[in-house]
Amino acid sequence: MKYIFVTGGVVSSLGKGLAAASIGTLLERCGLKVTLQKFDPYLNVDPGTMSPFQHGEVYVLNDGAETDLDLGHYERFVHCSLSRLNNLTSGQVFESVLRKERRGDYLGKTVQYIPHVTDEIKNRLYEVTEKSDVDIIITEIGGTVGDMEGHIFLEALRQFALEVGRDNVCFIHVTLLPYIKAAGEMKTKPTQQSVAKLREIGIQPDVIICRTEYDMSEDERRKIAMFCNVEAKNVIAFRDVKNTIYECPLDLSQDKIDRIVTRRLGLDVPAPNLADWQRYVGRVISPSHSIRIAVVGKYIALQDAYKSIYESFTHAGAENDARVEILRIDAEEIEEKGAEAMIGSVDGILVPGGFGDRGIEGKIQTVEYARTKGIPFLGICLGMQVAVIEYARHICGMDDANSTEFDQKTTHPVISLQEEQKGIKAMGATMRLGAYKALIQPGTLAHKLYGKDSVTERHRHRYEFNPAYRDELENAGLVISAVNDEHGLVEVVELPDHPFFIACQYHPEFQSAPNRAHPLFSGLVSAALEHKSHS
Repeated sequence: MKYIFVTGGVVSSLGKGLAAASIGTLLERCGLKVTLQKFDPYLNVDPGTMSPFQHGEVYVLNDGAETDLDLGHYERFVHCSLSRLNNLTSGQVFESVLRKERRGDYLGKTVQYIPHVTDEIKNRLYEVTEKSDVDIIITEIGGTVGDMEGHIFLEALRQFALEVGRDNVCFIHVTLLPYIKAAGEMKTKPTQQSVAKLREIGIQPDVIICRTEYDMSEDERRKIAMFCNVEAKNVIAFRDVKNTIYECPLDLSQDKIDRIVTRRLGLDVPAPNLADWQRYVGRVISPSHSIRIAVVGKYIALQDAYKSIYESFTHAGAENDARVEILRIDAEEIEEKGAEAMIGSVDGILVPGGFGDRGIEGKIQTVEYARTKGIPFLGICLGMQVAVIEYARHICGMDDANSTEFDQKTTHPVISLQEEQKGIKAMGATMRLGAYKALIQPGTLAHKLYGKDSVTERHRHRYEFNPAYRDELENAGLVISAVNDEHGLVEVVELPDHPFFIACQYHPEFQSAPNRAHPLFSGLVSAALEHKSHS
């Protein structure tokens, strides 16, 4: 097995995840099998209990693991299916060490950071090695070199490299190369200092990736190489891309990073075949059509809160030869100003997931606006629940219909807490999580979009469609087009007398990728194009 470790320095949010994913893309197109993982130094066991404003989107894997959003980049950029083994946090590490200490596994020894905590980190690497049928494991280390909480992970990597052989390991360090406008030049000192901090720990990077707004000169490249003890050709410019993050692999390939890494690891493979990726990027950058789709959510202020949804629109747009302009609208503003004033004329509407009662009435108004105006609509998770509430209120005459999440005293709890959730006190990893199979009714919009009788989709919710109201809602015209194979949970609802109105309890955005747009997103974009042509 060969290993690539991606660390970051100077500042956070440099794009380590995109760098790791892009390198994975290039190596995969060299004919190698690749998997990726993320080590996060925070003490949370996973990001499942963290606010989207704190952490951004919680990305869910097939096995139900709630993970960092970078794992979404990994699955979109590389043909790998990840599991809970592919995301490790300090919380998981310490939880495991303390559990072993309580059981007496350490035979009365004093439990210490070294070797017990570092061994726990290395054990995850060995476990992924054993269970992965791949050539290369790429591991991104969260945080910034120099942070106290990340130091123990770097020490574990230093030890691991010695154990598996330095020839089997490539260290890549991502740093900032800032341009100082007043001086009119780039500054290499932050990179020098960051690498010096890494070398203090005992890690010498093999490759330095410099995040930069401008092209790096050869003088700057040689200067960084000299002070950081790497070859000049191993100093890579990672430029700001102009149009889409999917240009990142193409940008990194300019400096032949795939050649540098494979030579470092002793791998004799051909140059990457990027023809399909270049065609996809071309479709993203230069489409023939454009549409506007309103995303009405609770965490609109934070770009990363709905990361997978925005990326899914990019994939669906490319498939439909269209640029999707996203109109981000805060649901609370709709409560104040009304849907007509806030949304106006758009070609499609999406209501995403979320938790808590803030902005709920605004989302319900949004659904009513889409339904009555004939605007193509897609609801996801909470978006499906508010679609059911809106229909119950305005079509079935259940004026106070609601979810028991928002009103426990409602006389019409059309959305209610799952039976198995009642009595659960712990908040972490206790929802319905991960992949479940759904059976699709023939002759429905869902069946037309998927083109199959069953699908497996990823879930993350506590509340669900209340089966006690199924007959009444169906008799009033709401079509239940997919149900859970095992529990009978209502998975998809739709309206047959509407141009395009469909809502699902699961999260389709977690299974969309370049050249593999999700059918629900592709269907919404296609319907939005049709709506625009008739408006």
